[in-house]
Amino acid sequence: MLQPLVRRTWAPRGQTPIQYQWERHDRLSAISALSLAPRRRRLGLYWGLQEENIRGPDVVSFLRLLRRCLRRDMVLILDRWGVHRSARVRKYLESHGEKIRVEWLPGYAPELNPTEQVWNHAKYSDLANLAPPDLEELGRLVQSSFKRQRGQSRLLRSFFETARLRL
Repeated sequence: MLQPLVRRTWAPRGQTPIQYQWERHDRLSAISALSLAPRRRRLGLYWGLQEENIRGPDVVSFLRLLRRCLRRDMVLILDRWGVHRSARVRKYLESHGEKIRVEWLPGYAPELNPTEQVWNHAKYSDLANLAPPDLEELGRLVQSSFKRQRGQSRLLRSFFETARLRL
């Protein structure tokens, strides 16, 4: 939703910062993945944005994109979100047999998912206190946040450390 995430901020004494925003119900849904190259240990960040809720076919399209970009066997670490367990996604994963192996996270454990840290960094750091006027601007801001993160290998490594996953 387009409601701003309000964080504590600095302002001159006596000049309280004010954000003007109205009740909005527009939506921008996102999907993302972190990758680790097995030999060079290089990290990558991939994502997709859309205005509708993410559904099974969207996850399959994203996984196809990952396969084209990475061009190798994958181990996916997925949370147990219903869309990840949908029939469409299951069928796609089964059709790739050994080429895509899935490791499931526990039921509700966002702290174990490194991609959650990508979102946390975007929301609580890059996009805090912003009130975009429309979805287009929000999309641009999210894209620029992810592009900045993609170029910071130390930051991406810290997401794995936060999730207590060794690289």
